[in-house]
Amino acid sequence: MSVAMTEDRRPGDTDMHRRQRGKNLFMAVFLLALAAIFFLLTLVRMGGQG
Repeated sequence: MSVAMTEDRRPGDTDMHRRQRGKNLFMAVFLLALAAIFFLLTLVRMGGQG
């Protein structure tokens, strides 16, 4: 790797860090979607009794 490429990168901007950041983002979106689904299911089940 050339010196110019290593100076351009910030600390923590390696391929491993980018992969981990992508996994973390995926998990955050997945958990938010799951929470939204449970919330909507709860509203539907409780809404039918009134």
